[in-house]
Amino acid sequence: QVQLVESGGGLVPPGGSLKLSCTRSGPIKSTYIACWYRQAPGGQREMVATITTTGNTNYADSVRGRATISQNDQRNTLFLQMSSLKPEDTAVYYCNVREVLFGRREFWGQGTQVTVSS
Repeated sequence: QVQLVESGGGLVPPGGSLKLSCTRSGPIKSTYIACWYRQAPGGQREMVATITTTGNTNYADSVRGRATISQNDQRNTLFLQMSSLKPEDTAVYYCNVREVLFGRREFWGQGTQVTVSS
């Protein structure tokens, strides 16, 4: 019933910016943690940014100062705004939502490719 769909990926030149979106359909618990992960080719999955339902955020050191995670007022869309992009930002970016109470279900999007290259 719950589905996450990412969008906004693509080819971006070094130093450029992009904004990823993750739209949720279907109901989830009111208390959750929403995250962006990324995985470079042949690399391990890396947490990029996290936001709670109360608005608390955390960022990986590799993107701190260059990334902003947010959600819309309806709390059905998650965003990741990135700037000053580097080639090492190239990865598949995944949206993740974890319910932190009760059923504690976890949901993943299909991923969106971000390629930073000239």
